[in-house]
Amino acid sequence: MAERRRWAVPAAAQPTLVDVAAAAGVSRQTVSNVLHAPDRVRPETRERVERFIAELGYQPNRVAQDLRANASRMIGYRIRPLAPGALASIHDRFLHALAEAGRAADRHLLLFTADGPEAEVECAARLRRSGGVAGVVLYDVTASDPRPPALLERGVPFVAFGRTAEATDRYPWIDVDNPSGTAAAVDHLVHRGHRRIGFIGWPPDDTIGTRRAQGWQAAVERHGLTAACRSLDARGEDTVAAGAEMAYALLGQPGPPTAFVTATDTLAVGVLRAAQQWGLEVGRDVAVVGFDDTPTAAALDLSSIRQPIELVGRQVMATLLHATAATPPATTVPAGSCPPDPGTVAHHLAPAPPEQLLTPRLIIRSSSASPAPRR
Repeated sequence: MAERRRWAVPAAAQPTLVDVAAAAGVSRQTVSNVLHAPDRVRPETRERVERFIAELGYQPNRVAQDLRANASRMIGYRIRPLAPGALASIHDRFLHALAEAGRAADRHLLLFTADGPEAEVECAARLRRSGGVAGVVLYDVTASDPRPPALLERGVPFVAFGRTAEATDRYPWIDVDNPSGTAAAVDHLVHRGHRRIGFIGWPPDDTIGTRRAQGWQAAVERHGLTAACRSLDARGEDTVAAGAEMAYALLGQPGPPTAFVTATDTLAVGVLRAAQQWGLEVGRDVAVVGFDDTPTAAALDLSSIRQPIELVGRQVMATLLHATAATPPATTVPAGSCPPDPGTVAHHLAPAPPEQLLTPRLIIRSSSASPAPRR
């Protein structure tokens, strides 16, 4: 009678899950099920696998398992530097809101940098493949942004703050209704008696800037002020200096604006500077409303449109948690460790919120609270 062949493992080597599977004549997934979900395996197969686990002295790689468990709690996010000439960035407030929302769900942010959209996608894909993150958050998504389709193609779970012009039904997003914000500012100024309401915004090729300009334009048309405001539209870079230059030029027209709506608080501060140069008192001679309600706006008593960033952070995180719970990481399992059990994903999460367009709120301060001047 031939002697039964035994599976040999080098004495210096630590037996792995692969060794157990080969010795027992089963797949690696079967060995993993014996260890983590034994009820899924037939009794005779389970007994055979357990026998070889004992004979080989196999011990699961707890370090690798712990690393994978931690990775499932990491959310990737690309950080960007503050734009030159800007007073403050809504990016910082969003990052804090996202981190707070993650902490409440026992998730943490893994921050990384990239030189551009393509590099961001490649970095996100590498982190996902390696198990470094469960998914990523995209910030400042533009109308023709290449990142959403690229991440979809690579199978990387993500949620976008902002949205493209097309194919928004293919991926989850949360955004702020920018046109409604500037429209609310115009409504407020008209209610105060203003009829010549200027707009200081970003260049026309900027997605968010264009949407904010559309809100101003639509509200002006709705109030029958198109003729009075047609020449009061100026676009430029998002800096204090650019805002001051554009506002100074508009104030020099024969029919100057008595009020300004701006695309950012940075531009609004530029308007304040231009008004001072013309010898005008903000709040009495000219009204100004910014956008983003930064700490600068509060310090200068500047009216501004406040984005619901804290709510955005919570909605983005909740949506991403569902996307990552439903999509196990496409990682290479280290030798000697077990792949994650699909049944262990977070099943207690609330239903994922749908795509949402959140409404900003006008914060009225002294820069626009008084009635329009009679001139």
